[in-house]
Amino acid sequence: MDIATIVGFVLAIGSVLYSIALGGSFTIFVDLPSIVLIGGGVIATVFLKWPMEQVKAAMKIYMKSLFTKPADLKAMIDEIQRLAETARRESVFALEKIPVEDKFLKKAVTLAADNRPPEVITSILGLEISAMEDRHSKGADVFDQMGADGPAMGMIGTLMGLVQMLQNMSDPSAIGPAMAVALLTTFYGAIVANVFCLPIAAKLKIRSKEEAAKMNIIVAGVLGIVAGENPRTVREKLESFLAPSERTQAEEKKE
Repeated sequence: MDIATIVGFVLAIGSVLYSIALGGSFTIFVDLPSIVLIGGGVIATVFLKWPMEQVKAAMKIYMKSLFTKPADLKAMIDEIQRLAETARRESVFALEKIPVEDKFLKKAVTLAADNRPPEVITSILGLEISAMEDRHSKGADVFDQMGADGPAMGMIGTLMGLVQMLQNMSDPSAIGPAMAVALLTTFYGAIVANVFCLPIAAKLKIRSKEEAAKMNIIVAGVLGIVAGENPRTVREKLESFLAPSERTQAEEKKE
């Protein structure tokens, strides 16, 4: 589970509710027509903009952003170094017998054990990375668009409320409450956009970059193994993907 996302949700919703409680009653912020307009409108625009398979995938992507842990690049480098040591000690063909959990690494190791040329390995794995980035980009786009549609539907609701309010100008006592209800749709739209959609789109883009970095580490590592490089050399190359403070050399200096 991504603790940062959960903490963000709790703080954002808690801040809004606490601010409402300090200013008055919760009931004045509840308006069923506004909720229906924002909820139904945003969902409708998703169906209008995206094919059904993308809509179905959107919920899986949303849950993935909540529960997927960030890629552990250092652990991946450790595992690749162990594979490099096995290949150097025995042979690259011995890698096929070693259990590997990560699917992409398993595919890369299989290609290496099959004695595929480096350019073929690079091409196949490069296509896999491009496909992954494309899938993640589409998922982030869905929530980016929802983030734009929320305030837009809120504005539509506000305009509808203003029209209804102007029709009853003969009753001055009704103008204030009517205006408050009209503004609630804008409020709901802003909450949907800035709490539930745009942050998730940003988180998905970050996760995609982390996943791409991990996959590029795997490609570079497997190519080093195929080339017969020393396991330490392989590790030194792969650690260029890490921040200087995370590299083995930095830890050795501290010791």
